[in-house]
Amino acid sequence: MTEPCELPAVAARRLIGRKKLSPVELLESCLARIGAVNHAVNAMTAMDVEGARAAARAAEAAVMKGERLGPLHGLPLGIKDLEATKGLRTTWGSLLFKDHVPAEDEGMVRRLREAGGIVLGKTNVPEFGLGANTRNAVYGATGNAFDPAFNAAGSSGGSAVALACDMVPLASGSDTGGSLRNPAAFNGIVGYRPSAGLVPNERRGHGWNVLSVLGPMARDVPDLCLMLSAMAGDDADDPLAYTLHARTVRGEPALYFPPRQIDLSTLRLAATEDFNSALVEGVVRRKFRRIVEACGALFTRVETASPDVTGGDEAFEVLRASGVLAAHGERVKRHPELCGPNMHANVEEGLRYSLADQARAATLQTNIYRAFQRFFARHDVLITPAITTSPRPWRELYPAEIDGQRTRSYFHWLALAYYVTLTGHPAVSLPVGRDEKGFPFGLQIVGPRGGDAFVLGVAAALEEAFAGDAEFGRPKPDLAALKAAGPISAMEGFLGFG
Repeated sequence: MTEPCELPAVAARRLIGRKKLSPVELLESCLARIGAVNHAVNAMTAMDVEGARAAARAAEAAVMKGERLGPLHGLPLGIKDLEATKGLRTTWGSLLFKDHVPAEDEGMVRRLREAGGIVLGKTNVPEFGLGANTRNAVYGATGNAFDPAFNAAGSSGGSAVALACDMVPLASGSDTGGSLRNPAAFNGIVGYRPSAGLVPNERRGHGWNVLSVLGPMARDVPDLCLMLSAMAGDDADDPLAYTLHARTVRGEPALYFPPRQIDLSTLRLAATEDFNSALVEGVVRRKFRRIVEACGALFTRVETASPDVTGGDEAFEVLRASGVLAAHGERVKRHPELCGPNMHANVEEGLRYSLADQARAATLQTNIYRAFQRFFARHDVLITPAITTSPRPWRELYPAEIDGQRTRSYFHWLALAYYVTLTGHPAVSLPVGRDEKGFPFGLQIVGPRGGDAFVLGVAAALEEAFAGDAEFGRPKPDLAALKAAGPISAMEGFLGFG
């Protein structure tokens, strides 16, 4: 029997509007699921149970009165703990903010509430989102939904695991080097990195920098599109929330939900395992080749090809370090004992770079962007693996090597995602079966410049084509095993970085 918390968000919202599902019933189902499995994975952190119950009762009353309902009306939400929530503890995974309670919602959270969403709780993150292993010294580690001893990825790891376990129907995320896409890939859900500015972010420290974006996470593409339609908008405090005077040119909800109908047989597909540059584990390469083979019957043409990403590692390293130095340099200087190893490593790296390094990185980024434009003149859509490795135990802070080859840095294993980040192009991580180790496999689908609605339509069409397929359909975790599992907090190294 399907529990209310297991319903797709679109279906649950439709039932709420038809008075066939109570928002209170849906919320209590989510709370029961959290109570049953969160001990095993530690995905949800600070909770606002009473506030959510009050909001659910109000949402139910609005339905019964026949009031106009928002697109997310009555749907419980998980909010990533990098995003400020009014009256609800927001720590950024840092001891510096372990008791911080914001006085106001940030803009994205406010828009989700205005659309009828109910903030149930926060989802776990690495310290300040630095790294793709969701561990910190405030809440501890988050375990993979398919094996809690393994990495959930990050930095939106808590959101991905909460969705995989049906704790909430929708959850928020953010992405710099793949933080929406990597945890989605590791946990069998959908993560979307939109074009910069589509989801306004008034807190971006370097306002014109396209590296960092906010975005939605969900269990399927239509649900993802529903959430995006509520997140997208305009905010003058974000320079990338681009508008023409008196007319918004981004964020019209109807562009994104329902997903655009795309005929895959009319499209030219390009596929690359590694952009001719990234270190990619053999288990990932083998699964990706099977997916490319399956796509042969779906697209008009499938070609092995890659845009030129020469210098991408260097460009991302420098530009990322610039942002981290600006955000955290003073924190590390003043409170080194309260800052984890990734913060120290990033700030130390940033201090080593010169203005010449910054100039070269910006030039390399521009070259890669222009290479993508030439590439998409010849191809309609690009697919790659979403992440370079299969999940590893979370005790390993990051992969120091991949198939015997040393990684450049603690985030080099995210190269398949961050090459795309540099360009600002939209990208989806879509779950496409399991790898040979039994973990979910994420397919990165990259669209052309500004092609948000298009690439989401492609993802929806692929999801539909693979639905129910034993090899390529969306995998789901063993909830019975998670319920019976011991607490992740009892595992060695759970709290902190040791």
